This record gives sequence, structure tokens and C-alpha cells, in this order.
Amino acid sequence: MKSSMPPSEEPCQDIESEQIKTQDAVPPDSSARDIPHSVFSNYMITYLTYLLGYLSLASSLTATIYFPIIDLLAERYHTSVQAINLTITLYVVFQGISPSFFSPLSDTFGRRPVFLVTFTIYLLAGVGLVANTNSYVALILLRGLQSIGGSAVLSLAYAVVADVVPHSQRGAILGPMLAATNLGPCIGPVVGGGAILASGNPRWCFATLVIFGASALLLIGWTMPETGRAVVGNGAVKAQGVWATWWQLVRSAFRRRSAGAQEAASGELEKGSKRADGSNEKEYAEKKAPVLVADDPNFGKTGRGKLSAPNPLPSVRLIFHRDTALILWLCATPYAVWYCIQTSIPLIYGPGYGFNDLEVGLSFLAGGGGVITGGVIAGRLMDWSFRKTAVKAGLSPDNKKNIDISSFPIEKARSTASIPIMLVSMFAVGGYGWAVHSHAHPAIPLILQFYIGAKCTVIHQIYSALIVDIFPSTPGTAAASNNICRCTLSAIVVAVLQPVVKGIGYSWLFTIIALVEGLSGIAAVWALRRRGLEWRNKRNR
Repeated sequence: MKSSMPPSEEPCQDIESEQIKTQDAVPPDSSARDIPHSVFSNYMITYLTYLLGYLSLASSLTATIYFPIIDLLAERYHTSVQAINLTITLYVVFQGISPSFFSPLSDTFGRRPVFLVTFTIYLLAGVGLVANTNSYVALILLRGLQSIGGSAVLSLAYAVVADVVPHSQRGAILGPMLAATNLGPCIGPVVGGGAILASGNPRWCFATLVIFGASALLLIGWTMPETGRAVVGNGAVKAQGVWATWWQLVRSAFRRRSAGAQEAASGELEKGSKRADGSNEKEYAEKKAPVLVADDPNFGKTGRGKLSAPNPLPSVRLIFHRDTALILWLCATPYAVWYCIQTSIPLIYGPGYGFNDLEVGLSFLAGGGGVITGGVIAGRLMDWSFRKTAVKAGLSPDNKKNIDISSFPIEKARSTASIPIMLVSMFAVGGYGWAVHSHAHPAIPLILQFYIGAKCTVIHQIYSALIVDIFPSTPGTAAASNNICRCTLSAIVVAVLQPVVKGIGYSWLFTIIALVEGLSGIAAVWALRRRGLEWRNKRNR
């Protein structure tokens, strides 16, 4: 994979040429079995990997940039720290609600228009936060709006990955994508802490988010192709209208103008220009177009999505199935544990260890480094485990086509090594609480933050991929269900964190968290490996 981001116009040209080549190359008698999962080139998939990683910063960066400026915000808006923590809780609540509307919509209407709408909302909210000087009510409303705009991006990114790569390659894509995404927890607090020391004004933090939002919106508009399988199939169907990139629209407009106003007025374009063999373009297209079968991913696709009323209920319903409930719990608990640690860092290292604002921001880097490392490990572990399970089941994993998972134990393929990781994690999370309680040398909790960040990322990423794997036709809906669970649990944790710390201290708080997360997680993994395939098949009947 290439690690550098390509120029903005090359991805557009690349996907356009791929669509033309695929449409010309598929013979009329092609079977759906011979059609690849995706016609997007490796170059485009690499570009999408890092673009999605950058876009996903909208969720992680926007949340963590806030942590070091809590005290300053309380002073600026003439309110208490608890009131500012309420804005964090509200942000997390909307972080769970927003994807349940936007992600299912993207399954039918297309990924690209939903990305454009959500980032427009995100950008406008950021501008409002910069303009707001002293209104707490405006702060809480605009942060909620900012969460609505930025929180759907991660579930949309998982859906795009499901669109363009088969199960056997998803780890290789999710690893770098989430490593880029997880830069947010690293740089967010540093930016926040640095802004306080440099200016003493939280508006600079919000201005940073405006710059990020504007750049993200431009990248989506000019370079991000439509990948929704309900719109463009496996990518061979050419996107039309708003589903095409701005670059493709500009090129099409230029070509139409160059054709000449006189030719367009005479109706020649409707009749079609004559080819060398005497046929016009329409006749040629009909001759070359493949005869599609019902299970062909391109069957019935027009390059345009279908607008439907956003409905969060399908995402909510997934919570009540036995297999999906366990998977969603395994997604939510590590995320909530890590969010609990992130939220408590300013109070642990500020009043507890006497760090200044910048040093508090830098203390987030240890865990952030673990999160990035965990993302890379999870990607490689997922692909290795998938190949191993496929070979054991007598299958040959194909890098271009998906394995039919209706009889494939993908729950076992994804959950390899989960139980040992969780066992070690119980000691790390509990030890973190006692290290903080006893005021051990700051290097000890920082090292533990690194491990916990890596572990939480590995487990969360594996089971976030699994929930998308078992719903191949509606990956956006499945990813939104993940968001609902992880954000709801995180909001509860943030809401009760300070009262519980005052009551029993960090030592027993993290001991209880370690036992609940570890023991329930081990039980969930055991049940999934033993009964997951059976429950999934019963649900699909």
C-alpha cells in the first residue's frame, strides 16, 4: 500500500476509468460468481483508507480537544465544571443518536450525499462555536449540533470499507484507517492544552475544528467516489448527479460545452453520434452492456440513490438479537472504559500530579500511542485469523471475492485471542486505578494507559468489524447500532464518573470496571464462539 495521499484529481480519473473498463470487459454470459466484490483499484482503496481515517477525526478530535479546556470553559461561560461535563454527556448522547439516522440512510441513498450533509452541519456548528463568546446555552446547543454532524462518520467509514473490500482484506484496510482516526485522541488534547497556554481563549480550539471541517468537506466534494452498493453496485455502475464527485461533474460539463451548442440544439446528442461501425452510441452501449443476473451486485443499479425517511428503528432492533447483543456489548465496553480513562485524565494529572495544562494535554499521548498501535495490531490479527479459519473450513480466501458467510464461522474467525487479551486487561485496568490512588510515579499509569488504549482498540475494532460482517447488505445500519451502544454506555459512564470517584475513589472504581468488563467480555466471547453461527442462522431464517 502506498502511504502518501494522491493528488485530488487522480482518484476521480482512476475510478472513472475503472468503471469504463469493467463495463466493457464483462461478457454477456458472465455469472455473478465471476464478478469481483469491487472494481475499485488498489490505488483508490489506498486513497479511501487514509481519506476515511482523516474524515473520522471529526469524531475523535472533536471530542478530545475539549478535555483540557474544561476549567477554562467553566470560567468563560460563568458556570460549573459539572455543567461543562454535561455538554460532554450531551455530545456523547448525540454521538449515539446521529449515526442511527444517517447510516441507514446511506445504505439506500448513498454514502457520498450523507457525508456531504453531515460535514456541512459539522462546519456550520463550528462557525457558531467560534462566534459564541459567553452563552452557555449556545455552547450546549452548538456542541450537540457539532456532534450530530461529526459522529456519523465512523459508522459511515465502516460501511465504505464493507463496500469496497471483501471480508478477507478488511483488517488490512481498517488497521491504517483507524490508526489515522486514532490520532485524534493524541493530538486533540495537545491542541486544546496548547491553545490555553498560547491564548487563554477556547475559541482557538473551535477555530481549529472549523479549518478541519472545511478541508474535509472539500476533500469529500472533489475526490470521494460513491461506493454504496445500492447505488453503484461493485463500483462498475457510473455515479450520476450528486453521487458523482465535483471533479467528475466539472469534466462532464466541460465535455458537453466542447461538443458545441449547435450540435446539442439540433438533437444530434439524443440520436447519438455515429461510430466507425455505423452504430450510434446508444446502440453500442446496448451491445456492450452485460446481461445482468438477479444476484449480480450491479443488477438494477442506476448510479442514483433512493431517498427514504431516516429510520433509526432497524439499528435499535439489532440490539435485541442474541448474537448481535453480545457483539455490541463487546464493541461498547472497551470504548466506554477508554472514554472513562480519557475523561478522568485532566483531574488525575492536573490536581492529582500537579501538571500544567500543556502537560495534561501531553499525558494523553501515552494512551493515544497505544490506540494507534492497537489499530495496526487489530488489522493484522483480523486478517491472519480469517485466513486461518477459512483454510481450516476447507475454503480458499479470495482477495477479490467475498466468502459466503452463511455457513462460515466468522464469529470464530474474528474472536481469536480475545480471551487472553481480556484476562491481561483486567489486571491492567485494576492496576491503573490503584497506581493513581497511591500516587505512584506518573510513568506507571502512563505505561498502563498505553496498554489499555491498545487493548481497547483491538477489541473494539475486531467486534466493530464483526457486526458489519454479519449484515453485508446493510453495513451502515449495523455500524449505527454499534454507535448507539458504545455511545450510550459511554454517556452513562461520564455522567456517573465524578460522583462515584468521590464515593469510592479511583482504586475501587477501576477495579469494578476491570471485573465487569473482563468477566462479561470473556463470557460473551465464549458464547459467540460456541453458538454464534447457530444463532445467526436462526435469525436469518
